[in-house]
Amino acid sequence: MTATQITASTGTGDSGRAAAAAALPTPGRRPRHRGQWAAWAFLAPVVIYLVVFYAYPLYRNLDLSLRDYTVRSFIDGNAPFVWLANYVTVFQDATFWPALANTATFTLVSILFQYSIGMALAVFFFQRFPLSATLRALFLVPWLLPLLVSASAWSWMLNSDSGVVNAALSAIGLDPVNWLTSPQSALVSVLIANIWIGVPFNLVILYSGLQNISGDIYEAASIDGANAWQKFWRITFPLLRPVSAITILLGLVYTLKVFDIIWIMTRGGPGTSSTTLAIWSYRLGFGSALPDLSPAAAVGNLLIVIALVFGLIYIRAQRRLEV
Repeated sequence: MTATQITASTGTGDSGRAAAAAALPTPGRRPRHRGQWAAWAFLAPVVIYLVVFYAYPLYRNLDLSLRDYTVRSFIDGNAPFVWLANYVTVFQDATFWPALANTATFTLVSILFQYSIGMALAVFFFQRFPLSATLRALFLVPWLLPLLVSASAWSWMLNSDSGVVNAALSAIGLDPVNWLTSPQSALVSVLIANIWIGVPFNLVILYSGLQNISGDIYEAASIDGANAWQKFWRITFPLLRPVSAITILLGLVYTLKVFDIIWIMTRGGPGTSSTTLAIWSYRLGFGSALPDLSPAAAVGNLLIVIALVFGLIYIRAQRRLEV
């Protein structure tokens, strides 16, 4: 055997041994399918949670709105399909337009004042003066209290006969106001309570956003002669746009479904003066001995669609900002 043949034979042998070694399982190396099963095992609790508490209730609510459910058919499950008849009934109801207008007013005014006051307080507390942390913690109290307690406290303060607000008005020579029983002031009353409850949330989120803005930018602006308003309008407000967008979106979704505050304070009255879509849905489903379950589900689905539309608008706006 020549040297060339010996070399070729040796090389071939080494290649064969290398291929055989690669084919054998390496100690400590897990097969790929085991890693995939582990990933699915970690995802399973989240998937089960989403299906049980989100997907299935949404499906049941949609099914309720497309059938003619009564108490009996709700139990035995034999409700006929009526397709969009329940939505037509909702749109033709005399309560729909007042409830929609009240929902829009309640949501937009609440978000406007909650965001504006929260922004002003966040900028104010960002100055880090003495007792800043203590006062900021005290402003979180309305957010930490149960909504039942907050709404009950506002109901007592705005009571026409024994409320402290009317007592203060009388002390300065003004006539008392029927805050909770007058059609002109009922919606204003629940708006005041909801704004008071929602301001701390905006304060916390916006204050966190302010902490991510570099102080060097403000120092450079001061050197250029910018005053406090110019710093806010040219630096703070533009750099807080991503945080502001998510704050407003979360506030919108939360405010659309506010129920407990309005129900405890006015029960949607007097008449329909403070009735929102959430209150109307509850009234239809649970407000009488013979509930209208299917129209109530239809109203609930309208709220879901409204929240979804604004969510898509937010996603589109965020993509534009990224571009």
